Amino acid sequence: MKIIKREMEDRLIRSLKPNKVSLLLGSRRVGKTFLLRELSKSFSGNILFMNAEDVTTQQLLAERSIANYRNLFSGVDLLIIDEAQVIPEIGKILKLIVDEVDKIKIIASGSSSFDLLNLSGEPLTGRSSIFKLFPLSQSEFSSLETPLETKQNLEERLLFGGFPELVNILTFEEKKSYLTDLVHHYLLKDILALEGLRASSKMMDLLRLLAFQTGNEVSYHELGLKLNLSKNTVEKYLDLLSKVFIIFRLGGYSKNLRKEIVKSSKWYFTDNGIRNAILSDFKPLILRTDLGELWENYIIGERIKQSNYERTLVNYYFWRTYDQQEIDLIEEKDQQITAYEIKWNNKKIKSPIAFRNAYPNTGFHVINPSNYLPWIMPGKSKKG
Repeated sequence: MKIIKREMEDRLIRSLKPNKVSLLLGSRRVGKTFLLRELSKSFSGNILFMNAEDVTTQQLLAERSIANYRNLFSGVDLLIIDEAQVIPEIGKILKLIVDEVDKIKIIASGSSSFDLLNLSGEPLTGRSSIFKLFPLSQSEFSSLETPLETKQNLEERLLFGGFPELVNILTFEEKKSYLTDLVHHYLLKDILALEGLRASSKMMDLLRLLAFQTGNEVSYHELGLKLNLSKNTVEKYLDLLSKVFIIFRLGGYSKNLRKEIVKSSKWYFTDNGIRNAILSDFKPLILRTDLGELWENYIIGERIKQSNYERTLVNYYFWRTYDQQEIDLIEEKDQQITAYEIKWNNKKIKSPIAFRNAYPNTGFHVINPSNYLPWIMPGKSKKG
């Protein structure tokens, strides 16, 4: 059985402070529980591991009193609460524990942003640090691969993505079955648990439309017409889907030109395998008509994983004008921007004239299969 150490592990351990909470967020099946158990092995101290989906755990935490929590957690150095988002008012519970149990350290994991159910929010302000866990990054895969294997495995990454359990699934058919089951039985679980949100078919239809429009601007009005939903409902669903880490948004960038588009959005999937499972399309790359979209989704997703893991403060956008001049990705860091065009082929291209005129001193780079690895693994050297 192959085991890949997560980049987040050491950073999460270093984040542990007495009477503070580290929030570990990520979609279901992304490896949060495994990461927490691996972390537990290297922690020196008394650990209490609680699964919030267990009824006994829910009952133990339900009595919100100082006496109860001091009795439960006396002598505990590290409290881990897995899938904490299922506990009502978990934010207030965690606040009471860190305020009243001396020197306790806490990790609470969740498969949705804690404010999805209004569970955390204000109670943990100033008492918590947030960490996001994604499907395996190429940097993490590289711990088990030679450079040749990385090159050979690129097609698999574009088709099946990086959910950790896939590492030990050998055949393509089994990988397809795993991802299909994941999409239909796990990923929407937190959203559908909300009172009044039972329209799983509408959610899947929305995700399917987004999958077809990967890399393109999305009109909430047009999505609403196709789904027979209001524009506001479409926006609400997109917000919920982003809070369970299925999709993420890029907005339009503008600082100078009146003709720059700023109100539009592009939506990408946090994992290529999820996108392809939603479309029921795992055809090899040579047969794909959406290879450009697959590559763009993969590259942007990998870049965002690394900035999160390295705790780099970066804002991400796309850029386009009303006369169709466009750039795939704009990175804004320390008030400086850099532009990237993401292409599957190796053709040399220049930045759009309007962009060069508006931002004359901005770096412009083309990311393609011949140069992408250093870009999605900055500061890392490959083995082999």
